[in-house]
Amino acid sequence: MAEGETPAEGEGQAAGNQTSQRIVDITLDETSVVRRSPDVEHERAVAIYDLLEENVFAPVGDYSGPYKLHLGISENRLLFDIRSEGEEALGTVVLPLSPFRRIVKDYFTVCESYFQAIKSASPSRIEAIDMGRRGLHNEGSDLLRSRLDGKIEIDFDTARRLFTLICVLHIRG
Repeated sequence: MAEGETPAEGEGQAAGNQTSQRIVDITLDETSVVRRSPDVEHERAVAIYDLLEENVFAPVGDYSGPYKLHLGISENRLLFDIRSEGEEALGTVVLPLSPFRRIVKDYFTVCESYFQAIKSASPSRIEAIDMGRRGLHNEGSDLLRSRLDGKIEIDFDTARRLFTLICVLHIRG
C-alpha cells in the first residue's frame, strides 16, 4: 500500500489475535551504511532487541501478522517494506523524510553532547542533557505515529524504537 492509498471499503485492521499484530523480524537497508560509532551500534542493537521483544504493529487493511519489516531510505523517502512471516510482500508504506529532518538533526546534536558529557560532566549536567535527548526522542516518536496514522497502527514504545532506527538510517558518510 503506497502513501495516500486507503484500504478498500469494508477493510480495516486485521481481525484475529492482537499478539499477531507485531513485528517478528526487522532489517535495515544497509546499502549506504557507513562505519558507525560503538555508541550508535549499541543504540541500534538495543532498539532492535527491544522492538522484537515487545511491539504493536498493525498495517491498515485486511492483513494478519506477524510481520517482517525492512526499513530503508530511498530518494528522500522512508520506506516500510512489510512482509508476512513467510516473506509474502504485503505492501510498502512510503513517508517523505522532510518532516523528520529537523528533529533528527537536533537529536543527533543532543546525542553527541550526551555521549561527550557522560565521559566527564557532572551528574546534574548529564541528567539535563539526557532529559533534552528524551524529549526530542519523544517528539520524533509522536511525529512518526502521526505520519503513519491511517497506514500502520503502532504504540508509543514501538514508535520510539522505530524512530531510533530511522535516526541510524540517517547516518551517511
